[in-house]
Amino acid sequence: MADEIQLQKLTAGGGQIGYSRVVVEARRIENLALIGFMGTGKSSAGRLIANVLHFTYLDTDQVIEVRASKPITEIFEQDGERVFREWERKVVEELIHRRKTVISTGGGLPVNEANLLSLKAHALVVCLWASPETIFERVRGHEHRPLLNQPDPLAKIRELLAVREPYYRKADVLVNTEWRSLSEVAMQVVHQFHLAQSGHR
Repeated sequence: MADEIQLQKLTAGGGQIGYSRVVVEARRIENLALIGFMGTGKSSAGRLIANVLHFTYLDTDQVIEVRASKPITEIFEQDGERVFREWERKVVEELIHRRKTVISTGGGLPVNEANLLSLKAHALVVCLWASPETIFERVRGHEHRPLLNQPDPLAKIRELLAVREPYYRKADVLVNTEWRSLSEVAMQVVHQFHLAQSGHR
């Protein structure tokens, strides 16, 4: 019988966003990948989770910046989003060789379903979620967010979140970060990771 993880329903933005069951049988879960929109806490929680698990922390955006020898904002401005997404794809392909790594990904990475499938080949994929309003409060004033260089950034967040939500829902676990502290988010993710590994065994 398939090993299963019972996932709780979580409220986000006033609506129910959750999953009933996720089957992890026959999957090699050696890493943990965080997906989700900007401002949901992937970087901060990811570092804390890595410390708790004694894993290496890796941020795909940081890897891309090193490889491209320029910040993400300049990649978008000089080369365009298509080039950036190609960088993402290449980095994700390489991650299949990683072990004991917490992977923090860019907000648009799961829109390429091949990226999500590749991550699921070796990692438990956890989506961190927050409402558009909460995200806006967290990222307002951040100059390194190229997709928010808009006259109405909140409207842009709502638009992008609506497009990306179906892809975020394909994660193994969704954790709402609206009313949780950073440590609570990290502990919830670590708990789900341990459940997945015990189920896999």
